[in-house]
Amino acid sequence: MIAVSSPWAAQKAVEPVADLAKRLGAEVLVVHVSRPSGGQMREQEQADGESSISMLRQALADKGLSVQTLLMFSEDIARAILNVAAEREVTLIVLGMTGKNIFARLLAGNVPVELIKNTKIPVLLLPPDWNGTI
Repeated sequence: MIAVSSPWAAQKAVEPVADLAKRLGAEVLVVHVSRPSGGQMREQEQADGESSISMLRQALADKGLSVQTLLMFSEDIARAILNVAAEREVTLIVLGMTGKNIFARLLAGNVPVELIKNTKIPVLLLPPDWNGTI
């Protein structure tokens, strides 16, 4: 499973995720979770989420990988990711980091830390400036 927060993070994740999935012979589940909001903000969140998962799905499919997608809204992003991982029997959670500053992380909640603290599934974090393979 790869959980992406933005189209930028999705784009940065294409090569390392494709490389790893091919080597493992794995199917990829692309997930985007947004916090629920109202009006134009929700429309923008949904558009960004759809753009993120659509771009990543297509890029991975173009590399010959089997890909499923899921767009969700939840107040607790980490819990939503963990619930999906358990339901789908995911064997690895990959997170594309956005490079947000510490203040933005505090406001949004630190999803990577919450995932690591609350799961027995391995979590792989891709730094925002990662350009290599895994």
